Amino acid sequence: MTQCLLASAVLGLLTYSGFVFQINLLTISLLYLLIVVAVASGFGFWQASFASFLAVLLLDYYFEPPVLSFEVENPGIFVALATFEVTALAISRLHGRELRRAREAAIHLKGMEHLYELSRCTLLLDLRQPPGPQLAALIQRIFEVRAVALFDMSLGRQDRLGEWGADEEDLAKECYMHHSGNDDLQTQTLQRLLQTGAGTGPVGALVVRGPLNSLVVDALAALAAIAIDRHQSFEKEDRAEEAKRSEVLRAAVMDGLAHKLKTPLTAVQTASSGLLELGGLTESQAELVGLIDDEAVRMNDLCTRMLVTAKLDGSQVGLNMDEVNVRDLVLTALDDRSTPLGKERIKIVIDDPNLTANVDKKLVVMILTQYIDNAQKYSMPDTPIEVQARKSHTEVLFSVHNFGSTIRIEDRERVFDRFFRSADQKDVAPGTGIGLSVVKKAAQAHQGHVWVVSDDREGTTFFLSLPVGVRRQ
Repeated sequence: MTQCLLASAVLGLLTYSGFVFQINLLTISLLYLLIVVAVASGFGFWQASFASFLAVLLLDYYFEPPVLSFEVENPGIFVALATFEVTALAISRLHGRELRRAREAAIHLKGMEHLYELSRCTLLLDLRQPPGPQLAALIQRIFEVRAVALFDMSLGRQDRLGEWGADEEDLAKECYMHHSGNDDLQTQTLQRLLQTGAGTGPVGALVVRGPLNSLVVDALAALAAIAIDRHQSFEKEDRAEEAKRSEVLRAAVMDGLAHKLKTPLTAVQTASSGLLELGGLTESQAELVGLIDDEAVRMNDLCTRMLVTAKLDGSQVGLNMDEVNVRDLVLTALDDRSTPLGKERIKIVIDDPNLTANVDKKLVVMILTQYIDNAQKYSMPDTPIEVQARKSHTEVLFSVHNFGSTIRIEDRERVFDRFFRSADQKDVAPGTGIGLSVVKKAAQAHQGHVWVVSDDREGTTFFLSLPVGVRRQ
């Protein structure tokens, strides 16, 4: 109403001036048209339409013959009305479009500013705490939305802020489960999956309720996904660091324990060996002393392996590399065993008797000894044990094969983990779960690999591959 009154006043003033100063019809028509354009630009179509209709009435009454009469003799007055109306419509449409673009640009700029602020704030998140509550609070505070819900798949938790209906408690979780994001423009509820772009699928879902641009919500979801991914990476690094600290502590404990046990074990072994040398024991006494001596030797060997493991874990071992004949390595491993193995059971297969390898002799002998010990413990009585060595491209490949209990496929990597013992093997033979972990560490020190193949028909074969040229450490 105010705009119409203002337009009427301006038209009245112009009409009075034109009538007093006898302005011609063409000039006053153009001046009226300018007013219609101004009203359309400033107020809109309906106000401009009113101004154009009033302008035509004034033009007909004061300037179109017969003057001071609404009688229409010239139909051109209707052309003027049509011209005014079309101009009002065109100008108001153009003006409205520009206003909308200006508003959208302002909203977009504001959204970018908020996104920038959110991106800075996400860098300051406490990664030791779940990211969901922190992100939801930041989004609600910065973007001033009515409600926020965020589902974090890795933690299996959903965090909500703001006003949600009773049937909307799991909205973000349902969005993730259905892998679909829908926009409800009526309630201004926008749903987005959180994608990291790593090809691993969504890491969660985000639902916001408020007057936000769709593109801004897309960017919001991307920032939230990055924050969740950073939290997951931090947790993995933290767990890895904790595992590393635990391994260092465990290695130190094992090293100290093995050193402490070495001295009394040496004394026990010396005393038992002395008693056997002195003689004069009854048969049962000699048997008991012999048992003490054998077990002392076995415990001393176990302590040695624990010391080697501790040094390997702490990266304190230096490889004493020498060019060693492979056949001599195998024979030394057979001779170093604490429990004798019948020669009729052992089969050595070495294609080239002059085959050599550049290795640390003590560590490789320890590996082969462990393999042969395991083959004896877990093989069926009187079945052959085959020790094989051959050159394969750029590596020397050792293998120890036996027939007996097999290793399940899910345990074939884990048997090389420290203290791991397969549930199927625990009752077959005694063990500590240390030997094969030492084997793996010793092979890695040589830049080599260990693995096992096992099934009922072919038996079990443990492998060791060592590169031909190993750098000195």
